[in-house]
Order: sequence, then C-alpha cells, then structure tokens
Amino acid sequence: MKNLIKHILIVLAVTGVLFASCKKDFLNTKPQTEVPSEDTWKDGALATAFVNNIYTGLRNGGFEEQMLASLSDETVFTHPGRSINIINEGTLGPTNTGWSDSTYVWGAMYNKIRSCNVALQSLPSATIDQALKGRLQGEAHFLRAYYYQQLLRYYGGVPLITKIYQLGEADYTVTRNTYDECVKFITNDCDSAATLLKGQTLDKGRTSVAASLALKSRVLLYAASDLHDIPTAKAKSSVISGYSHPEFLGYLSGDRTTRWQAAKDAAKAVLDAAGTGYKLNLTAPVSPEEGKKNYIAIAMGGGSKSADVDATASSEIILARYFIANQVTNGESIGLYNGPNGYHNWAGNTPVENLVSDYETIDGRKFDWNNPSDKAAPYTNRDPRLYASILYDGAGWKPRDKISGNVDPANQIQTGSYQVGSGTLAGLDTRQSSIENWNGSWTGYYMRKFTDPDPNVVDNNTKQFIPWPFFRYTEAVFNYAEACIELGQDAEARNWLNKIRFRAGMPAITESGDALRQRYRNERRVEMVYEEQRYHDARRWMIAPATLGRKLIFMSVTGTLKPGKTAPSPYKHDESVYTYTYTPTIDNGIENRQWLDKMYFLPISQVETSKNNKLIQNPGY
Repeated sequence: MKNLIKHILIVLAVTGVLFASCKKDFLNTKPQTEVPSEDTWKDGALATAFVNNIYTGLRNGGFEEQMLASLSDETVFTHPGRSINIINEGTLGPTNTGWSDSTYVWGAMYNKIRSCNVALQSLPSATIDQALKGRLQGEAHFLRAYYYQQLLRYYGGVPLITKIYQLGEADYTVTRNTYDECVKFITNDCDSAATLLKGQTLDKGRTSVAASLALKSRVLLYAASDLHDIPTAKAKSSVISGYSHPEFLGYLSGDRTTRWQAAKDAAKAVLDAAGTGYKLNLTAPVSPEEGKKNYIAIAMGGGSKSADVDATASSEIILARYFIANQVTNGESIGLYNGPNGYHNWAGNTPVENLVSDYETIDGRKFDWNNPSDKAAPYTNRDPRLYASILYDGAGWKPRDKISGNVDPANQIQTGSYQVGSGTLAGLDTRQSSIENWNGSWTGYYMRKFTDPDPNVVDNNTKQFIPWPFFRYTEAVFNYAEACIELGQDAEARNWLNKIRFRAGMPAITESGDALRQRYRNERRVEMVYEEQRYHDARRWMIAPATLGRKLIFMSVTGTLKPGKTAPSPYKHDESVYTYTYTPTIDNGIENRQWLDKMYFLPISQVETSKNNKLIQNPGY
C-alpha cells in the first residue's frame, strides 16, 4: 500500500510540473474535430457544408425498406412486426403511432427546421461570397418549406418556429399554427427560395427555382382539396365535424374557387419554368411497346445501366435524391428489398390486386373481373404501365441463373401453382419456393418499377443507382389538370392528361365533369404509383374509406394441364400446355385493414405533447 501511495504522489507531482510549465492558452486551444459556430459563416466551404447537412433530412426519399406505398392501396408489406399494420388497421394513437419514415417524423423534421433557422439567421451577416450567400439562403428557405410541408400533410397545422431556442429559455412551449398560416408560411418560403436561386448554377440533387415552384404547387393543390375545406370535410366526416379546433385542419371559410385558381397558377408556373418534361409533345398514342419503354425510362431517371433505357428521360426530374457508388444507403438496395424471393430478394412491398385491377385495358376500357375475357387473361392487352410497374405470374424477368441456378431457363416470374403429372409444383417465387420460402410475396405480385432492368444487375448483390423523384414534371401536369377540372375547364385538363396518356401508349380521355375527375384520379394513381402520392391523395380527396380502408385482395394463380399435354421440365409459363385460372381473394391474415376517420391526420406523439403542453391533439385521439 505504501508503494502504491508513493507512485500516486509521484504521478501527481509530475502532472503538476507539466501544467505549470504550459503556456497560459493551453486550455483555450480549439478542438481539432469541431468548428466554432462563428467561424462557419466566415468561410464559404464551411457554410456550404452546414447547408449540405440540412439536406440529410431528405434521407433516401421513398427508397427505404418499408415504403409509404404500403400505407396505401398500392402495396402491402410482407414481413410482420414492423408496425405498419398499426396504422392500416386503425389501432394507432398518441402512445403508439406506428411506423413512420423519418422524413415525416415530428422530431426529425424539427431538428432540420432548426438547422434551417440557424442558417437563415446567420447567412445575412456572413462574410462569404455574395452569390454563394444568396444560393445558400435560397436552399435553406426551400428545405425549411419542404420539411414543414412534410409535417403539414401528416398532421395538419403545426407550430411555426423561426427563432433559435437556446439554453435557459423561460418557456419552450408553443401552440400550433392554423392550417392557413402554415400554407402561407411555406409558400412564402418557396417564393423566397425561387427569388434567391434565380440565375444560380446548381449541382444535380440540389434544389432549384423549378423545385421551389413545384413544392409551392403541391402545397396549394392540397390546400384546395376536400380534406382542407372544413365545410366539405365536416359534411364527409363526423370525427372532423366534432373537432373543436378545425382551424388546424383546413380553411373554415373562404372561396374555394380562389384556392383552386391559386393551385392552377402555381402548377402552370412549374410547367413554364421546368422545361417540357419527357415526350409530352405527342398528338397520338405511341405503340404499347414504346409506351412501356417510355415509362421504364422515366422510372429509371437516367440511372439504369441498360443501353436499352433512354437516359434522356432524366429531363422529367425536377428534384431527386441521387445515389453514388461510394455511399452506403438503403436507396441503392431497392431491388433487393422488393424483388422476387426466387431471385434471393426480400419481397418487401408487394403490389395488391386492388392496384392491378385499376390499370385500364389498352383500349381505355375499365378492367372488369366480371367480364369473362378479362378474367381469363387478366394480363393481356392492358395499360403498358402495368407491365413496367408490376411483375405477375408469367412475366418475363432477369436471367435467374445469375443468382439462383439453372432452374428457370425461361426467366419468368412464377407466383402460381402448376400441375405436374399427378402432383402440383409451387412456383419459384411463391412462399413454397424451392429456392427460398420465408420471404415470398403473399399477393401474387412483385414491384418492378424502380428496379434496373439491366440483366447484369443482380438485385440481391449489386447496387443500383436509380434516383428517387421528389418532384417530377408530370406531377405538375397532374396538379394543373386537377385544378382545371375543379374550375370547370375540362378541355384544358383533357389536353394535358392526354399528353401523359399518349406517352404511355393509351388512348385519349373524352369525359367531362365528375366522370373526368374520376378518370383523372385513376390516371394519377397508375402514373405516379409507388411515388408517395397515393397515400396523401386518397386522404385529401377523402376517398380513403373506399381505398386505403379497403380489404386487401391477393391473386391466386393455378395452372392445369390441358388434355393430352405433358408438363415441361423445368416448368415454364405456356398457355398452349396449361389452362391458367386467376382468382382474386380477400385476405385479412397479413393486415385486416379498416378506415377510421381519425386516420385522416396522424396523432401527435404523447412524447411531444408531454414536452409541450400547449399542443392540441388531432381529432379522434
């Protein structure tokens, strides 16, 4: 013990000598891994890095393993225990809000909004290049507007925070702003961004004048919709009618025509500023095969490795999240997440028959399971976008032997069960697959859109670099057409909708009035599938009870050998050998979906209301 004490005293003595001999500023040296906040705004590179970090709130766009499509009637998430069913079955509440991607989460969005506020407070006095200063201010205005928009379309009116809270504040609580105040704030930020970014040269993946206008267009379109016109919303929902603070949800009064006109004008501004889109100058439908190729090219956004995919379709993109080889993000694995299990993929978000049935026939007729011809051959002569978006039984796909062995020389999707002699063979892409049986689709379908069709891209182990489109030109076209319809300008709406349809190889729309409105909504549904539009559209149109709340429909496919025919070995889809039967089946086993009107708005987490007792909860919770 004496020796231990002796050693400690020696160490203390040496330490004391060292401190005494140091310069007085020893303790004032700057940390080598941090930059003082005041220095950030004295250096252009540091200021740029600060604003670059705000972009991280965009994350991977919609390219996460769990996609917003599975909160809608587009897809269902295959794997249990991910809290998606909590929302889809209506059991969500303040203490259990269910799954939400962080690009919508309250706390995550406010963290990024705070960073925007720091930038917008600091940049005016920054001693950096003036052009760069203006550009960074424009980007910060856009990003703040975007993050507030994310909150607005989930929760309704939220607190508008523009100050930077410090330690020792007397009060950190704040009330919610009205829906109207939020819309005005966001659109003002969009206008500021557009003004500041005018004439700026911006790298791919950064915002722009056109992106700022596109965000404004979306916000004003939503603002004009049924859900946010409180007299209309009250008439359609007793939950909203009984809510004592409807000002958080929409407009209590005012002229809807004025709001629709504002939405139309904002959309037209995008069309005028963002070029011409991709192949929207056609006067007649292209061939079905070209329509399919056009749609695949748009979905690839210039990111496909295939020489057969038109890279110029990237002109359709206004703002996107791009992925590069030296990054490690979920966005590079979207093919793995959603692809067929028979290719060793995970079958995460799989299309449901609710969606597939809404693709028209090639002549523009509504598909009908009660029509014997449609029922006998449901994947024949359909909208070309179906073939570019959905993998179904018998659809051709990539060479299977690159990942699963030489078990399917025909390279066809197999989601059915097929007669082989006196027995039955389970398809290679079913949950009874001989390749993998734990992760197959329950629905009979797989997602094709956003997966690089290049046969050399093996989704299971090869990164792909398809950009996620936050905004694309066609969304602005839809926004413009919708506003025209609501303003009674049917001819103008048809003109623009038919541009989209001709590009896809579909015939012109001729309807007027409510019939045109319904055709428009279906057109938007199939064109913008999986792009985080449908969940919000169904709510703002207040059609959610019949869409988001509809029971899931899966597809069962069986192949029965025709008399005198012998099953091919290995199996392949062959209508000269097999009679195929297609049976849509309601399934409540994965999710027993229902719609409750409280689900028009998500609950504010109890964590947030406990921290801020001035927050008033949304209706129904």
